[in-house]
Amino acid sequence: MLAVDLHAHTRFFHGHEDAAAAFDPLGVRLLAGVARARGLDGVALTNHDYYREFDLGGSGAFATTIPGVEVTTTHGHVLVVGPDPPRRTAPGELTPEETVELAHDRGCVAIIAHPYRNSTVRNVEADFDAIEVNGKHPRTEEWVRRLAETHDLPIVGGSDAHYPVEVGRAYTKLDLGTSGRPGAAELTPEAVVDAIRDGRVESRVSRGPINRGVRWLYREIHEDKGYLQRPEWAESPGVGEPPK
Repeated sequence: MLAVDLHAHTRFFHGHEDAAAAFDPLGVRLLAGVARARGLDGVALTNHDYYREFDLGGSGAFATTIPGVEVTTTHGHVLVVGPDPPRRTAPGELTPEETVELAHDRGCVAIIAHPYRNSTVRNVEADFDAIEVNGKHPRTEEWVRRLAETHDLPIVGGSDAHYPVEVGRAYTKLDLGTSGRPGAAELTPEAVVDAIRDGRVESRVSRGPINRGVRWLYREIHEDKGYLQRPEWAESPGVGEPPK
């Protein structure tokens, strides 16, 4: 099985694409380099509402990059990962259903991102391919598992990294060896899509003092913004109350 971080960003902040475009090539090298150093085989580039191609020159110092985009839908974020993600989407314009259709039309998977942070995508009936355990708030992992059982969907892991130090704090183990697609044992976008759709995936969360410190910081920030939610049946694991 191969290890892939399915949710990462090439820049340190949201928006301001024109101002940050010059940083993206450096950002992707930092992401892919840290991913390789931490034993990951690949990392998906899922910037907010745009995708750019990057050439790392086939160096063994870098993990394989997988195309993707984090679409800001009318109900929250959906990850579109695969060989041909849309190059640009308008934030808040597409519904989750339209995003899923767009993903499938382009040979990609549609993944519910951080379902309990600033999102109601989890309540939408659409043909999603997976649900994410997000590296910023892994304490919601049990909630995600119950949600996945309800919708009969596989669970994947992604760090949601905006800084290289965050890469790999949550990731996905993929079994690429049993698909009928030629070359599927190689880490290609098509093989990733097949593995997710077939449920040949396992989510993983990395523990440790650095990760705990970063998660505490994000919890404080997101609680202050009122982004964190929990299902009505669940006791809070310390990630805040639903926004009013």
